[in-house]
Amino acid sequence: MSDALEQMPDPFASTQPWAMQLAMRDERANRPTHLAVCEAAAGAVVTLLTDPRSAPGGEWYPFVHHWTSGPIRKVVRRGRGIRFTQVQELDGVEVEHAGAQVRAFVPGPVDQVPAALAKMQVGGTDVPEHGKPSEPVDGGITVALTALTPMTTGKSAAQSGHAAQLALSAMDERQRGLWASTGWAVRVLTPDADGWADAVRRSRIAVHDGGFTEVAPGTQTAVAWW
Repeated sequence: MSDALEQMPDPFASTQPWAMQLAMRDERANRPTHLAVCEAAAGAVVTLLTDPRSAPGGEWYPFVHHWTSGPIRKVVRRGRGIRFTQVQELDGVEVEHAGAQVRAFVPGPVDQVPAALAKMQVGGTDVPEHGKPSEPVDGGITVALTALTPMTTGKSAAQSGHAAQLALSAMDERQRGLWASTGWAVRVLTPDADGWADAVRRSRIAVHDGGFTEVAPGTQTAVAWW
């Protein structure tokens, strides 16, 4: 692990919940779109989970395994300039997609967030431009976000990441290989109420939120299919 993580207290001794932290780059002069952030976040989550360092025997495996054995909580933060540059030294992976830049970090307890990451804001993650979803890619997945409950960009990005993670777990080896061959392509949709009902009917996995932020516990926030 990096020095930044080695200097933290023993994470496995913490009684606090664990979470995967994600950081979105939000420069004033070049803000990403809402959907680009969601798609990049989903890609970053899957890229970290499939990184060899997250596999059994890898240096990240004990942390990833501990986290995936419980609630898959995610916290999305935002930063610009030096704030975003400083977190590059922390263990994680980064995805750039359609003008969005999102970094996913090795999970840990919520009371042991590295200082550089803790300085990044959790609130104010909404971006003004909605953007357009990516074109569908053969072998990729589609995520639809609920039309019934408003969510900020940060919350939507976390739900997109949850959906991608559940999709990865639900796929068989052939499907997972096809997805990997696309570079973990994710298309995120924000349908209207009728479109959401159709998405729920065709979905293969569904995300029900734990209710930590923004929405009530058990809210169905996202679905996905492939």
